Amino acid sequence: MSNLDNFRQETRAWLEENCPASMCEPAAEDDIVGGGKKATYKNPDAKLWLDRMAAKGWTAPTWPKAYGGGGLTKAENLILQDEMFRINARTPITGMGFSMIGPTLLDYGTEEQKLEHLPKIVSGEIRWCQGYSEPGAGSDLASLQTKCEDKGDYFLVNGQKIWTSGAQYADWIFTLVRTEPQAPKHEGISFVLIDMDQPGVTVKPIRLISGNSPFCETFFDDARVEKHNLVGQLNRGWTVGKRLLQHERSSISGLGSAGRRGRYDAMGTLPDIAREYIGLESGKLADLSLRDSVTRNTMNLRAFNLTQRRAMEENESGGTPTFATSMFKYFGSENGKERLEIQLKIMGTQGLGWEGDSFSQAEHTLTRTWLRSKSSSIAGGSSEIQLNIIAKRVLGLPD
Repeated sequence: MSNLDNFRQETRAWLEENCPASMCEPAAEDDIVGGGKKATYKNPDAKLWLDRMAAKGWTAPTWPKAYGGGGLTKAENLILQDEMFRINARTPITGMGFSMIGPTLLDYGTEEQKLEHLPKIVSGEIRWCQGYSEPGAGSDLASLQTKCEDKGDYFLVNGQKIWTSGAQYADWIFTLVRTEPQAPKHEGISFVLIDMDQPGVTVKPIRLISGNSPFCETFFDDARVEKHNLVGQLNRGWTVGKRLLQHERSSISGLGSAGRRGRYDAMGTLPDIAREYIGLESGKLADLSLRDSVTRNTMNLRAFNLTQRRAMEENESGGTPTFATSMFKYFGSENGKERLEIQLKIMGTQGLGWEGDSFSQAEHTLTRTWLRSKSSSIAGGSSEIQLNIIAKRVLGLPD
């Protein structure tokens, strides 16, 4: 038996023994664990599952053990994802610490920064949010104006960020700031880490049509940043910021799990949902147009998942690809939005439940997921921006 076969057996046995039964059931939106000092746990099993996985480093399975990670190889991580998927085990914790700032610190952070922040991300002790977009700098991110002044042994930050997802729950924010106002707009930008537990940081949630507030406005009024929380070189933060976006797009597309975990799979596959809500005639959907839509979307998703897996297996570093992440982010967002529209056609009015006993919890969650999905082709870089990147950086087309 090979080492990987042994690892699979050991992993399967450990998961079956240590994953609480309730953590193998679909999670409602307010059950998803993000960690941090402000975290609450509706289900005690969620905290137990987080602590058990964090103790093995499997909340960040491929990160080095020196920083609290699991130290797994690419092949071992794929096996772990397979075995978690096999028993429908929930991801124990999610968030920007894992998908964005953690991988970026592994790329660009100092040893001190890695040792300070990465173990706390792994354990769920610290939760992060992103400070990129501003009211006047969204798609043209390099036009940002949040000012960061050198005050000798620290920096002082003033300005505003918007669409800072999860800022109301976060302990820290990674932020792009302007440290050299006279420099060309892609220069003079630095990447800093800001402790949000200080008087100079104010957060205001933005309520959405989905009923919750994942997005916020964040204001900095003389917010203090210690010098050791500068990531990369002063005035060279654009390079760091772009790499972080690649990690973000990789996460949004599900590339890290090689397509095993769909964002909208809580109620099953489209054929499963059609079978439950409509029923089949001679093993088929009677509605030809709907049957075609279900088949096409399902085939596209399967092909997408296989491409994700191949990309992960071919990536020699085992980490996040570079500009190719834009292809995965674009297709994943558009396919996911299309899937939810098809799902609503299948479910009819049962897919539009906001409250009341006539709708299941899964149906309530679907309604909010459908509404929330409208932002998926904008958040993390709009689909139009992704197409521009693909044209220029992947295909090499002229401007």
